[in-house]
Amino acid sequence: MAEASPKSVYDFTVKDIGGNDVSLSDYKGKVLLVVNVASKCGLTGSNYKELNVLYDKYKEQGLEILAFPCNQFLGQEPGTNEEIQQTVCTKFKAEFPIFDKVDVNGKNTAPLYKFLKAEKGGVLIAALKWNFTKFLVDRNGKVVDRFSPRTPPLDLEKDIQKLLGEGSS
Repeated sequence: MAEASPKSVYDFTVKDIGGNDVSLSDYKGKVLLVVNVASKCGLTGSNYKELNVLYDKYKEQGLEILAFPCNQFLGQEPGTNEEIQQTVCTKFKAEFPIFDKVDVNGKNTAPLYKFLKAEKGGVLIAALKWNFTKFLVDRNGKVVDRFSPRTPPLDLEKDIQKLLGEGSS
């Protein structure tokens, strides 16, 4: 039996940092920013700081930031899920959801990331090139844009505002 091809991010179930299944359909109607994160990257401090600003400012309007730790880029997320959660919540003060560590490239790529890359490939190649690649998803679960690791999260604010405005009454 062939599985139906996913139509939106809502068709996926992922594991949270505690190992519990989370259906992304729980986020229906929200604007999502899906980010592969790492605790020991040169981009970590500024990205978490700006992601926190965006989350604090827009969570009440329907923004969710979904952070997926990844250790595929120079081993910059080496810890266990417990260690990652401790670092992210204590050092970086993140309040948005943190999920299970995933692979974003290669043969063990998480199904969600296969979908994200298929929807919005990168420049030249679909593979993610580094930590903090950001995928912006509209209220219908459709991937609308992809931003490079070097794009500061606050540079996405106008895009987020636009998507938040489209679904609100």
